[in-house]
Amino acid sequence: MEKTLVKYIPERAVAPIIALIKAHKVQLSIVPKRRTKHGDYRRLPNGQHQITINGSENQYQFLLTLVHEFAHLVAIEKYGNTIKPHGNHWKRTFQELLVPFIQNSIFPERLLPYIIHYIKNPKASTDTDAALAVALKNYDKQSQSAFHYVFELPEGSVFRTENGRLFKKGKIRRKRFECLEINGGRTYIFSPNAQVELIK
Repeated sequence: MEKTLVKYIPERAVAPIIALIKAHKVQLSIVPKRRTKHGDYRRLPNGQHQITINGSENQYQFLLTLVHEFAHLVAIEKYGNTIKPHGNHWKRTFQELLVPFIQNSIFPERLLPYIIHYIKNPKASTDTDAALAVALKNYDKQSQSAFHYVFELPEGSVFRTENGRLFKKGKIRRKRFECLEINGGRTYIFSPNAQVELIK
């Protein structure tokens, strides 16, 4: 397990993560990239805990996601399975689990302020914190660097989504952007943190 984990998370985080895996008897699965989530936790029919993480994540996103999913497991064990998935019990548990990792021997110095800000009131995904999402993106593999967040693009930019559809960025409406589909002519609403490929 140690040889596998060191490929995906910072070396100084390996021992405490292995301790969590052993303490909670977790089956960790590393899978190809999924579009809709970084990872997930589930309790299998046989009672075993399973955490699944996208193997394409950079090491800091991978670690944050892994601790996020452990927080689901620990919060359910501690407070029962009727708690809200990302409610106060989960938030408190996530904070408790993540704090020992918030050090410059694990995360880069310039990433720490964004993580500290995020952990004060963590949301369902790191992607909902625009500043943290952009800071984490700086550590992505080269193959992912062609992608941009919608909020970064100038109004009027044309971009392509993962499914190949082309859109033109429009005005912001509350917290999301109206974008016109080039071929269909319909307007769609995009999250500011949606990752897209800039065309022009």
